[in-house]
Amino acid sequence: MKIQKIYNDAIEFWFGNVYRLGEYVILDGKKHPFALICPGGSYMMSSTESEGKAYALQLNRSGYSAFVLHYRCRRKGRWPVPLQDAARALSDILKRADELGVEKENYTLWGSSAGGHLAAGFATESMGYAKYGLPKPGALVLAYPVITMSDFAHKPSRYNLLGPRPSRSLIKLTSVEKQITSEYPAVYLWCGGDDRVVDPQNSRLLAKALEEHHIPHEYREFAGVGHGAGLGKGLVCEPWFDEAIAFIEKQRAQLSREN
Repeated sequence: MKIQKIYNDAIEFWFGNVYRLGEYVILDGKKHPFALICPGGSYMMSSTESEGKAYALQLNRSGYSAFVLHYRCRRKGRWPVPLQDAARALSDILKRADELGVEKENYTLWGSSAGGHLAAGFATESMGYAKYGLPKPGALVLAYPVITMSDFAHKPSRYNLLGPRPSRSLIKLTSVEKQITSEYPAVYLWCGGDDRVVDPQNSRLLAKALEEHHIPHEYREFAGVGHGAGLGKGLVCEPWFDEAIAFIEKQRAQLSREN
């Protein structure tokens, strides 16, 4: 299994550096809510199996259609190219909503590691959905995300996204915790307390910003868990997925009452 994963990752690295959208839709004649998933990979590649397909299939079991975003990385994917790919994906999904059997309102964005930075950034007015004339997500689900490009930054992600010498203004703009406003969507956020790849301080900075702006959120930090846990099968963090579904269902109900 490990050898197969290494092989899949190598194929993705060398041949997968183009925009693609993996579709995991429920076609039963009904309209289903949908999720757009941004896998991690340090903006070097896209970990579409453990942080993409695995999430999508689990979402299908929960009644959600899901789409896995393969966004451009490395030199082809310098900022803001991954955001452009996310906007393209969302636009494509919404244009085909009837064909795909998905609801247009209150979609959710899911992101892990560097994909968490992409999802979290797309949910800001300054970098994301508003800039592209697209609807705001109903909620976000972020797993051990890269958040800041300043102190505590994940250096490989910053290098691959911003290049070797980013300006101070670009670092500030792409540090999501500095771009949170009162219009930011609700967030389910988790990380591992023993993450030695992406400093848990990334998640803590975001949680603090959400608290300061009174954004509905749930933050979980699981002791003893490292980076890249995915669904967390057999680990103390395994409940996170069900908690995330419960959280977004609560937000969907709230948004339905407001509308």
